[in-house]
Amino acid sequence: MLQNYEIICIIRFKILSLTVLLTLFNSLMEVFKTIKSLQETLSVKVQNSTLGLVPTMGALHEGHLAIVKRAKAENDLVVASIFVNPTQFDKKEDLDNYPSTLHTDLEALENLGCDFVFVPTIEEIYRDNLQAETFDFDNLDMVMEGKFRPGHFDGVATIVKKLFQITNPQRAYFGEKDYQQLLIIKKMVQLESIPVNIIPVAIYRESDGLAMSSRNMRLTDAQRSAAPEIYQTLLKSKKLFESNDLQKVKSFVKNEFIQNKELRLEYFEIADSETLIAPSHILPNTRYRAFIAVFAGEIRLIDNIALN
Repeated sequence: MLQNYEIICIIRFKILSLTVLLTLFNSLMEVFKTIKSLQETLSVKVQNSTLGLVPTMGALHEGHLAIVKRAKAENDLVVASIFVNPTQFDKKEDLDNYPSTLHTDLEALENLGCDFVFVPTIEEIYRDNLQAETFDFDNLDMVMEGKFRPGHFDGVATIVKKLFQITNPQRAYFGEKDYQQLLIIKKMVQLESIPVNIIPVAIYRESDGLAMSSRNMRLTDAQRSAAPEIYQTLLKSKKLFESNDLQKVKSFVKNEFIQNKELRLEYFEIADSETLIAPSHILPNTRYRAFIAVFAGEIRLIDNIALN
């Protein structure tokens, strides 16, 4: 006859086993390579549930994972996509050099409890027409990133539109590091009358302030040591902005990078947070942001900050 201690041990073992099984059941992430298989599953499993979409190009870092966590907290189910979109690259070498870490990406997403991951091929997405659509973004795409990367935002909007049509999410999540892209996507949703709520997620930074990016892993040690200067310069520009002297702020930022051996300034702009129009003077009751792009060797890093 079993003693009380033995009975207790058996009960504890069964409870532990059940807990492990439930954990495994709840973390069973499904990975799809085709549009058809993903849509068939979503049509069954998303009934009467909310679905959040997190589009990515892979090489996931803590910034991406913070976005997935936000989506998990606000939706019943979450689908993440991993697709390096060729139509948004203006330089072939950037496309060729984009890091691929699919195995670790999938592990990280499963650990977060992501429900579905879409990992299509270029052929699956574009079929026989590897071209971007053309959109009218009311000049949102003609400044900063759009000015220096022609056609980039048409490519971004094309793939995001396709992902919206494939998954039909209630919410889609985008990081504010690509703030101009965020406004472009909001505009595309308006133009195409797509019923999705675009959710911005704050920039996720390293402990030294550098905005997290998949490109950071390509930096040399010297470049990585210098890179936090980008965010530090933005913080100083925010303080100077209080003087209401736009030229003073721009001159300061330009001078900060003149003597820097590791970093080369491509652009620094102050713009209206909604229209991205650069002001000739600061208007009351208007929100502004500072935007910056810097080269570390051949690696291009961007960042931005709210000024008021």
